[in-house]
Amino acid sequence: MSVVLVTGGAGYIGSHVCKALRQAGFTPVTFDNLSHGHEWAIRWGPFFYGDLQNSEDLDKAFLEYRPQAVIHLAGSIDLRESIENPYKHYFNNVIGSLSLLKAMVKHQVTSLVFSSSAAVYTTPEYLPIDEDHPKNPVNPYGKTKLIIEEAFKDFHRAHGLNAVSLRYFNAAGADPDAEIGEAHNPETHLITRLILIAQKKEDFFTVYNTSLPTQDGTAIRDYIHVSDLASAHVSALHWLQKKRKPGTFNLGTGQGHSVLQVIDTVKKVTGCPIEVRYENRNLAELPALVADPQRAKQELQWNPMYSDLTQIIETAWKWHSSPILAPV
Repeated sequence: MSVVLVTGGAGYIGSHVCKALRQAGFTPVTFDNLSHGHEWAIRWGPFFYGDLQNSEDLDKAFLEYRPQAVIHLAGSIDLRESIENPYKHYFNNVIGSLSLLKAMVKHQVTSLVFSSSAAVYTTPEYLPIDEDHPKNPVNPYGKTKLIIEEAFKDFHRAHGLNAVSLRYFNAAGADPDAEIGEAHNPETHLITRLILIAQKKEDFFTVYNTSLPTQDGTAIRDYIHVSDLASAHVSALHWLQKKRKPGTFNLGTGQGHSVLQVIDTVKKVTGCPIEVRYENRNLAELPALVADPQRAKQELQWNPMYSDLTQIIETAWKWHSSPILAPV
Protein backbone atom coordinates (compact mmCIF):
# COMPACT_ATOMS: atom_id res chain seq x y z
CA MET A 1 0.00 0.00 0.00
CA SER A 2 1.57 3.31 -1.13
CA VAL A 3 2.15 6.03 1.45
CA VAL A 4 1.12 9.58 0.49
CA LEU A 5 2.11 12.62 2.55
CA VAL A 6 -0.85 15.05 2.60
CA THR A 7 0.06 18.57 3.68
CA GLY A 8 -3.01 20.29 5.09
CA GLY A 9 -4.67 16.91 5.51
CA ALA A 10 -6.62 18.07 8.58
CA GLY A 11 -8.42 20.75 6.60
CA TYR A 12 -11.70 20.79 4.72
CA ILE A 13 -10.47 19.50 1.38
CA GLY A 14 -7.53 17.65 2.90
CA SER A 15 -9.67 15.43 5.13
CA HIS A 16 -11.87 14.46 2.17
CA VAL A 17 -8.74 13.69 0.14
CA CYS A 18 -7.45 11.45 2.95
CA LYS A 19 -10.72 9.53 3.02
CA ALA A 20 -10.61 9.05 -0.76
CA LEU A 21 -7.00 7.90 -0.59
CA ARG A 22 -7.79 5.32 2.09
CA GLN A 23 -10.75 4.02 0.08
CA ALA A 24 -8.43 3.67 -2.94
CA GLY A 25 -5.88 1.62 -1.00
CA PHE A 26 -3.33 4.32 -0.15
CA THR A 27 -2.06 5.24 3.31
CA PRO A 28 -2.50 9.00 3.79
CA VAL A 29 -0.18 10.66 6.30
CA THR A 30 -1.54 14.03 7.39
CA PHE A 31 1.14 16.70 7.80
CA ASP A 32 -0.50 19.70 9.46
CA ASN A 33 0.13 22.38 12.07
CA LEU A 34 -3.61 22.62 12.86
CA SER A 35 -3.64 26.38 12.29
CA HIS A 36 -6.77 25.90 10.19
CA GLY A 37 -7.35 22.15 10.26
CA HIS A 38 -8.94 19.99 12.95
CA GLU A 39 -7.54 16.94 14.70
CA TRP A 40 -11.02 15.37 14.71
CA ALA A 41 -10.91 15.34 10.90
CA ILE A 42 -7.83 13.06 10.84
CA ARG A 43 -9.44 9.64 10.64
CA TRP A 44 -7.90 7.67 7.79
CA GLY A 45 -4.19 7.51 8.50
CA PRO A 46 -1.31 8.67 10.71
CA PHE A 47 -0.91 12.27 11.84
CA PHE A 48 2.38 14.17 11.88
CA TYR A 49 2.18 17.56 13.59
CA GLY A 50 4.50 19.83 11.67
CA ASP A 51 4.98 23.12 9.87
CA LEU A 52 6.08 23.55 6.26
CA GLN A 53 8.38 26.39 7.30
CA ASN A 54 10.31 24.00 9.54
CA SER A 55 12.75 21.87 7.54
CA GLU A 56 13.36 19.60 10.52
CA ASP A 57 9.64 18.75 10.68
CA LEU A 58 9.63 17.87 7.00
CA ASP A 59 12.79 15.76 7.29
CA LYS A 60 11.32 13.82 10.21
CA ALA A 61 8.07 13.16 8.35
CA PHE A 62 9.83 11.97 5.20
CA LEU A 63 12.22 9.75 7.14
CA GLU A 64 9.53 8.25 9.38
CA TYR A 65 6.93 7.48 6.73
CA ARG A 66 8.93 7.25 3.46
CA PRO A 67 6.10 8.55 1.25
CA GLN A 68 6.05 7.64 -2.42
CA ALA A 69 4.14 10.81 -3.31
CA VAL A 70 2.96 14.11 -1.84
CA ILE A 71 -0.39 15.88 -2.08
CA HIS A 72 0.10 19.54 -1.20
CA LEU A 73 -2.97 21.37 0.12
CA ALA A 74 -1.53 23.44 2.98
CA GLY A 75 -1.62 27.22 2.72
CA SER A 76 -3.68 30.37 3.07
CA ILE A 77 -6.88 30.34 1.01
CA ASP A 78 -8.93 33.44 1.86
CA LEU A 79 -9.02 35.61 -1.27
CA ARG A 80 -10.18 38.72 0.55
CA GLU A 81 -7.56 38.27 3.26
CA SER A 82 -4.89 38.03 0.56
CA ILE A 83 -5.79 41.54 -0.58
CA GLU A 84 -5.65 42.93 2.96
CA ASN A 85 -2.64 40.90 4.13
CA PRO A 86 -0.58 39.85 1.09
CA TYR A 87 2.51 39.08 3.18
CA LYS A 88 0.75 36.21 4.93
CA HIS A 89 -0.26 34.62 1.64
CA TYR A 90 3.12 35.00 -0.03
CA PHE A 91 4.89 33.67 3.06
CA ASN A 92 2.59 30.70 3.68
CA ASN A 93 1.88 29.75 0.09
CA VAL A 94 5.13 30.50 -1.74
CA ILE A 95 7.80 30.09 0.95
CA GLY A 96 6.00 27.11 2.46
CA SER A 97 5.75 25.39 -0.92
CA LEU A 98 9.42 26.00 -1.70
CA SER A 99 10.33 24.47 1.65
CA LEU A 100 8.30 21.38 0.74
CA LEU A 101 9.90 21.14 -2.71
CA LYS A 102 13.36 21.35 -1.14
CA ALA A 103 12.49 18.44 1.16
CA MET A 104 11.08 16.39 -1.73
CA VAL A 105 14.29 16.83 -3.69
CA LYS A 106 16.38 15.92 -0.63
CA HIS A 107 14.37 12.74 -0.03
CA GLN A 108 14.06 11.86 -3.72
CA VAL A 109 10.26 11.99 -3.93
CA THR A 110 9.30 13.06 -7.44
CA SER A 111 5.49 12.80 -7.57
CA LEU A 112 3.38 15.73 -6.37
CA VAL A 113 -0.30 16.69 -6.66
CA PHE A 114 -0.85 20.39 -5.98
CA SER A 115 -3.95 22.23 -4.84
CA SER A 116 -4.03 25.12 -7.31
CA SER A 117 -6.92 27.42 -8.17
CA ALA A 118 -9.00 28.99 -10.92
CA ALA A 119 -7.75 32.26 -9.43
CA VAL A 120 -4.64 31.89 -11.64
CA TYR A 121 -6.71 33.00 -14.64
CA THR A 122 -7.36 36.56 -15.74
CA THR A 123 -10.70 38.17 -16.55
CA PRO A 124 -12.24 35.53 -18.83
CA GLU A 125 -11.69 36.11 -22.53
CA TYR A 126 -14.03 33.19 -23.18
CA LEU A 127 -16.16 30.73 -21.22
CA PRO A 128 -15.85 27.99 -20.19
CA ILE A 129 -12.20 28.44 -19.25
CA ASP A 130 -9.76 25.77 -20.41
CA GLU A 131 -6.24 25.21 -19.10
CA ASP A 132 -4.68 27.27 -21.91
CA HIS A 133 -6.66 30.39 -21.07
CA PRO A 134 -4.40 33.43 -20.35
CA LYS A 135 -3.17 33.68 -16.77
CA ASN A 136 -2.97 37.05 -15.02
CA PRO A 137 -4.35 36.79 -11.48
CA VAL A 138 -6.25 39.79 -10.13
CA ASN A 139 -5.47 39.13 -6.43
CA PRO A 140 -2.47 38.02 -4.35
CA TYR A 141 -4.00 34.60 -3.63
CA GLY A 142 -4.13 33.75 -7.33
CA LYS A 143 -0.65 35.16 -7.85
CA THR A 144 0.81 32.86 -5.20
CA LYS A 145 -0.73 29.82 -6.86
CA LEU A 146 0.65 30.79 -10.26
CA ILE A 147 4.12 31.42 -8.82
CA ILE A 148 4.15 27.90 -7.40
CA GLU A 149 2.96 26.39 -10.68
CA GLU A 150 5.80 28.18 -12.48
CA ALA A 151 8.31 26.91 -9.91
CA PHE A 152 7.28 23.34 -10.70
CA LYS A 153 8.59 23.75 -14.26
CA ASP A 154 12.04 24.63 -12.98
CA PHE A 155 12.06 21.80 -10.42
CA HIS A 156 11.02 19.40 -13.19
CA ARG A 157 13.95 20.46 -15.37
CA ALA A 158 16.46 20.48 -12.53
CA HIS A 159 15.32 17.56 -10.39
CA GLY A 160 12.83 15.46 -12.36
CA LEU A 161 9.90 16.54 -10.18
CA ASN A 162 6.57 15.66 -11.76
CA ALA A 163 3.77 17.86 -10.43
CA VAL A 164 0.10 17.78 -11.32
CA SER A 165 -1.59 21.12 -10.66
CA LEU A 166 -5.31 20.80 -10.02
CA ARG A 167 -7.00 24.14 -10.60
CA TYR A 168 -10.03 24.06 -8.34
CA PHE A 169 -13.02 26.15 -9.11
CA ASN A 170 -15.32 26.54 -6.05
CA ALA A 171 -15.13 23.67 -3.56
CA ALA A 172 -18.39 23.11 -1.70
CA GLY A 173 -20.54 20.49 -0.02
CA ALA A 174 -19.62 17.82 2.50
CA ASP A 175 -18.91 14.11 2.70
CA PRO A 176 -22.12 12.30 1.62
CA ASP A 177 -21.74 10.04 4.68
CA ALA A 178 -21.65 13.17 6.89
CA GLU A 179 -18.42 11.96 8.55
CA ILE A 180 -16.54 15.18 7.76
CA GLY A 181 -17.38 18.60 6.36
CA GLU A 182 -16.51 22.26 6.26
CA ALA A 183 -15.68 23.92 9.58
CA HIS A 184 -13.68 27.10 9.08
CA ASN A 185 -13.46 29.81 11.73
CA PRO A 186 -14.30 32.37 10.55
CA GLU A 187 -16.30 30.89 7.70
CA THR A 188 -15.87 32.64 4.36
CA HIS A 189 -17.32 30.24 1.78
CA LEU A 190 -20.69 31.20 0.35
CA ILE A 191 -22.75 28.03 0.77
CA THR A 192 -21.59 27.35 4.32
CA ARG A 193 -22.18 30.97 5.32
CA LEU A 194 -25.74 30.71 4.03
CA ILE A 195 -26.34 27.46 5.90
CA LEU A 196 -25.13 29.03 9.13
CA ILE A 197 -27.65 31.83 8.58
CA ALA A 198 -30.38 29.28 7.89
CA GLN A 199 -29.48 27.66 11.23
CA LYS A 200 -29.65 31.08 12.93
CA LYS A 201 -25.96 30.87 13.84
CA GLU A 202 -25.36 34.05 11.84
CA ASP A 203 -27.78 36.93 11.31
CA PHE A 204 -27.60 37.91 7.65
CA PHE A 205 -25.63 37.63 4.42
CA THR A 206 -24.12 40.63 2.65
CA VAL A 207 -23.98 40.79 -1.15
CA TYR A 208 -21.18 43.21 -1.97
CA ASN A 209 -21.56 43.60 -5.72
CA THR A 210 -24.69 43.61 -7.90
CA SER A 211 -23.23 45.53 -10.84
CA LEU A 212 -21.09 42.85 -12.46
CA PRO A 213 -21.75 42.06 -16.15
CA THR A 214 -23.78 38.93 -15.35
CA GLN A 215 -27.49 38.16 -15.67
CA ASP A 216 -28.31 39.37 -12.15
CA GLY A 217 -25.23 41.48 -11.43
CA THR A 218 -23.67 39.02 -8.97
CA ALA A 219 -20.60 36.85 -9.44
CA ILE A 220 -21.01 33.51 -11.22
CA ARG A 221 -18.95 30.58 -10.03
CA ASP A 222 -18.58 26.90 -10.88
CA TYR A 223 -19.28 24.85 -7.73
CA ILE A 224 -17.61 21.45 -7.46
CA HIS A 225 -18.37 18.98 -4.68
CA VAL A 226 -15.49 18.42 -2.28
CA SER A 227 -15.74 14.62 -2.62
CA ASP A 228 -15.41 14.98 -6.39
CA LEU A 229 -12.33 17.13 -5.83
CA ALA A 230 -10.95 14.44 -3.54
CA SER A 231 -11.45 11.69 -6.10
CA ALA A 232 -9.57 13.79 -8.66
CA HIS A 233 -6.48 13.71 -6.43
CA VAL A 234 -6.56 9.93 -6.43
CA SER A 235 -6.98 9.95 -10.21
CA ALA A 236 -4.03 12.35 -10.49
CA LEU A 237 -1.81 10.01 -8.45
CA HIS A 238 -2.68 7.10 -10.75
CA TRP A 239 -2.01 9.35 -13.75
CA LEU A 240 1.41 10.29 -12.36
CA GLN A 241 2.28 6.65 -11.72
CA LYS A 242 1.44 5.83 -15.33
CA LYS A 243 2.58 8.90 -17.26
CA ARG A 244 5.48 10.12 -15.09
CA LYS A 245 5.21 13.68 -16.37
CA PRO A 246 3.76 17.02 -15.19
CA GLY A 247 0.17 18.00 -15.90
CA THR A 248 -2.42 20.71 -15.30
CA PHE A 249 -6.15 20.13 -14.98
CA ASN A 250 -9.23 22.22 -14.27
CA LEU A 251 -11.62 20.78 -11.70
CA GLY A 252 -15.14 22.07 -12.18
CA THR A 253 -18.47 21.12 -13.71
CA GLY A 254 -18.78 23.47 -16.67
CA GLN A 255 -21.91 24.98 -15.10
CA GLY A 256 -22.01 28.37 -13.40
CA HIS A 257 -24.35 29.71 -10.71
CA SER A 258 -24.66 33.30 -9.51
CA VAL A 259 -24.60 34.34 -5.86
CA LEU A 260 -28.33 35.06 -5.94
CA GLN A 261 -29.04 31.68 -7.55
CA VAL A 262 -27.10 29.95 -4.77
CA ILE A 263 -29.03 31.90 -2.13
CA ASP A 264 -32.34 30.81 -3.67
CA THR A 265 -31.23 27.16 -3.82
CA VAL A 266 -30.13 27.17 -0.17
CA LYS A 267 -33.53 28.57 0.79
CA LYS A 268 -35.27 25.76 -1.13
CA VAL A 269 -33.10 22.97 0.28
CA THR A 270 -33.24 24.13 3.90
CA GLY A 271 -36.74 25.59 3.92
CA CYS A 272 -35.37 28.44 6.01
CA PRO A 273 -35.43 32.21 5.47
CA ILE A 274 -32.15 33.99 4.77
CA GLU A 275 -31.83 37.73 5.27
CA VAL A 276 -29.79 39.36 2.49
CA ARG A 277 -28.30 42.85 2.70
CA TYR A 278 -26.55 44.77 -0.06
CA GLU A 279 -23.37 46.84 0.14
CA ASN A 280 -21.16 48.15 -2.66
CA ARG A 281 -17.52 47.18 -2.24
CA ASN A 282 -14.68 46.63 -4.71
CA LEU A 283 -13.38 43.12 -4.08
CA ALA A 284 -11.26 42.76 -7.23
CA GLU A 285 -13.33 39.72 -8.19
CA LEU A 286 -13.96 38.32 -11.65
CA PRO A 287 -17.55 38.42 -12.95
CA ALA A 288 -17.64 34.76 -13.97
CA LEU A 289 -15.42 31.71 -13.59
CA VAL A 290 -16.70 28.53 -15.22
CA ALA A 291 -14.45 25.56 -15.95
CA ASP A 292 -13.92 23.52 -19.04
CA PRO A 293 -13.22 20.20 -17.26
CA GLN A 294 -12.82 18.05 -20.37
CA ARG A 295 -9.07 17.50 -20.02
CA ALA A 296 -9.50 16.09 -16.51
CA LYS A 297 -12.41 13.92 -17.60
CA GLN A 298 -10.52 12.51 -20.57
CA GLU A 299 -6.97 12.15 -19.23
CA LEU A 300 -7.65 11.45 -15.55
CA GLN A 301 -10.80 9.41 -16.25
CA TRP A 302 -12.48 11.63 -13.68
CA ASN A 303 -16.23 11.93 -13.47
CA PRO A 304 -17.89 14.15 -10.84
CA MET A 305 -20.71 12.31 -9.04
CA TYR A 306 -22.06 14.79 -6.48
CA SER A 307 -21.72 18.21 -8.09
CA ASP A 308 -25.28 19.17 -8.96
CA LEU A 309 -25.84 22.40 -6.98
CA THR A 310 -28.84 21.02 -5.10
CA GLN A 311 -26.91 17.87 -4.17
CA ILE A 312 -23.94 19.95 -3.01
CA ILE A 313 -26.17 21.98 -0.71
CA GLU A 314 -28.03 18.89 0.54
CA THR A 315 -24.78 17.23 1.66
CA ALA A 316 -23.59 20.44 3.33
CA TRP A 317 -26.94 20.85 5.10
CA LYS A 318 -26.82 17.23 6.27
CA TRP A 319 -23.33 17.70 7.70
CA HIS A 320 -24.12 20.96 9.47
CA SER A 321 -27.33 19.46 10.86
CA SER A 322 -25.64 16.34 12.14
CA PRO A 323 -25.56 15.73 15.91
CA ILE A 324 -21.98 14.44 15.53
CA LEU A 325 -20.77 17.73 14.05
CA ALA A 326 -17.61 18.72 15.89
CA PRO A 327 -17.41 22.27 17.24
CA VAL A 328 -15.56 24.76 15.08
